[in-house]
Amino acid sequence: MKIVALDFETADFGADSACALGIVSIENGKIAKADVRLIRPPREKFVFTYIHGITWDDVKGEADFGDVWEDFRSHWSDADYLVAHNAPFDRKVLFTCCAVAGKQKPATPFACTVRIARTHFKFKPANLAYVSGQLGIALKHHDAGSDALACASIAAQAILEGFAITDAILGPPSY
Repeated sequence: MKIVALDFETADFGADSACALGIVSIENGKIAKADVRLIRPPREKFVFTYIHGITWDDVKGEADFGDVWEDFRSHWSDADYLVAHNAPFDRKVLFTCCAVAGKQKPATPFACTVRIARTHFKFKPANLAYVSGQLGIALKHHDAGSDALACASIAAQAILEGFAITDAILGPPSY
């Protein structure tokens, strides 16, 4: 089974404003591959620099989402599941960015590690910083690579402990 953890950072309130993507592949229960890339969003105005530290100057020379997504094809193209912490957010960013870039959105089911944290580990709160701390996972929060690696680690540990990833699958998007 191959699971791919994703984490997006966004520049503004638009779901098309991805400015960083962390992506981590889990194969046979182990981290197989990890990458992170900055992305040039469609607008120069950054609202969330105070959260993730990324500015327009950091990304203005980077590829746009469509090119970055294609560069990561080997990660996601044969995945059985995609996972993210607070997956509705990352799924919306992914699907919106795919639509804007003219890319087909993946049909791969999305699972949420917030659901895993609440149902399997019984954590409250279930935010990424708390869950990572409880499980001893190093985290530089709001760094796309670190967040994706933490998410992958949460999923891998739960699966190793017998959790069925299908119990954390999201329903269809409501947007």
